[in-house]
Order: sequence, then C-alpha cells, then structure tokens
Amino acid sequence: MLGKIKNVPLRKIWKNEALDFTPWLVENINDLGQAVGLVLEFEGKEVAVGPYSADILAKDTGTGQFVVIENQLEKTNHDHLGKCITYSSILNASAVIWVAAEFTEEHKKALDWLNDHTSDEISFYGVKVELLQIDESAPAIQFNIKSSPNEMVRQAIKRKNQGELSDARKLQFDFWTVFKEKLKQTGKIGSLQTPRPQYWFDVALGKSGVHLSNTFNTWENKIGVRVYIGNKEADTWLPYFENCKERIENEIGCELDWNPNSENRDKVITLIKSYDLSDKEKWEEPISWLVNYTLKFRDTFSKLIREERSSN
Repeated sequence: MLGKIKNVPLRKIWKNEALDFTPWLVENINDLGQAVGLVLEFEGKEVAVGPYSADILAKDTGTGQFVVIENQLEKTNHDHLGKCITYSSILNASAVIWVAAEFTEEHKKALDWLNDHTSDEISFYGVKVELLQIDESAPAIQFNIKSSPNEMVRQAIKRKNQGELSDARKLQFDFWTVFKEKLKQTGKIGSLQTPRPQYWFDVALGKSGVHLSNTFNTWENKIGVRVYIGNKEADTWLPYFENCKERIENEIGCELDWNPNSENRDKVITLIKSYDLSDKEKWEEPISWLVNYTLKFRDTFSKLIREERSSN
C-alpha cells in the first residue's frame, strides 16, 4: 500500500525566519549548495551591509567569492528582490541565492532577466523551499530551482571570449568541461559546479569547510583528487580523518598523501597521478581515472562526515 505525499506549512517547523529558519539553513548550507551546484562555506549570518543586514553570507569555494543568501518563509516580494541586488553589489558577491516559500512569475522573470543580462561574474538563483511528508513520517525538505543562470549560454560566451585566455587556462576549462560531463553521466552526484579556467574543480562532501578539490596541473602534467580542509575546520577534521586512515585507504584502494604541506593552515589529503595532459586526444584515460577516484573519495569521506555528525 502506498502512502500519500502532502505539503507541510513551513512555519509549522520554523516559526520565525531569523530565529529558526536561518540557523537551520546555516547548519544545512551544503544541501542548499548542492541544489544550486555550488560548494559553499559559511561566513556569517545577519552580516552588516550599511544600515541593513544580509541573512547569510557564504563563500563559493570554486571562486573564493562571496555568496549572499536571502530567506523568506513566504511568497517573494519586491523588498527582498531589492535586498538581493543591493547586498550583492555592496559585498561584491559572485552569486545570490534567494530562498522563498513561493516565487511569483514576475520575480522569477526578474531573476531570469538578470542572469541573461549580466556576465558570469554574478549569478542569481531562485530556490523554492518545500516540506514534504508521507503520511505521518517526519517532513523532508526539498529545494526546487525556479531560476538559475543558463549554463549553455554562458559557456558559449566563454568559448567566444577564450581568445583572451592563456593556452593553459583554455586547456583547464576544456578539461573540466569534459570531466563534469563524464561525472554527471554517472548519475551519482546531483549538482556540479560550472567549469572554470582554473586548476581546481570542487565537489561537495556535505560539510562546510571540508570538500573535494580536484586538481589539473598543466605545468607538471599531473591530476589529483584531494580532500581540502579549511583552516577553521582543520583542528577538528584532520585528526578525525587520520584516526580513520586505515579504513579510508582500504575503501579507496590505495595509499594517500596525508597533509603533505604541514606548514599550511589549510590541510589536504590527496592522491596524484601523472599523465600527458597536453594532448586532448589522450584525455579519456586521465578523465576516467579522475571520475573513478572522485566517486571513491566522495563515498568514503562523506560517509565518515555523516557518521561523525550522528555520533554527536
């Protein structure tokens, strides 16, 4: 016998937007990031912006730029649209995520228009938040993307402008574009970041400040999978992972390089392999290797993160 799905009013769970919903979203910022295809690190809440305050300020680990998150436990309105634009301009954010209970058609079109008429230096996301319940089960949250940048259009513009990029940057952009498509085809990761002409490509692990950061080194002809632990989390998570070293290496199937640059405040656990990366005709093997170990790293480390959280 099948159960019935029903919507639960958001304010049944979160009575107050600032006191209840915003703290919950901070704790679950990785889920929001995965929904929009960004790896987010929490920076602060109720962040002062002149005489106003942004609900949540995060950082996109793929760019190092700020992301403004504005929340509404109700239908979108002009006030919050204005806040999104104002805060992003003052904080020089690379993205705005507007989370609301419902998006009017006018506000959805406004976000679409902004995405179509701005460069890829700023992106606008409209995210509808819902609570779904099957019979008397615990409600589950669902993020539905109502507006986001048109990646195909933006990548076409990037390709048109690639004459401005160095050969190494072009190679990185092309490599990550193919890598993302191959990783997406596995069906094992819901949302992935937009490829950029840089040496890294991030994948979320479900913990702010801890994520995968794959590398493509054009100078040394090396690719790698690495767990990147930001300095704010390093004292907690590096020892935890080190205590699980034997289990981790058994699950991944090989020895890893643990904290190779110990003097750095940020910590990494990495696996590196050399390939001829200058010839695109030879990319099939390195991309297959990178996809395979990205999934192994993600399965192993995200599982450990969940276990540590459930034990506390």
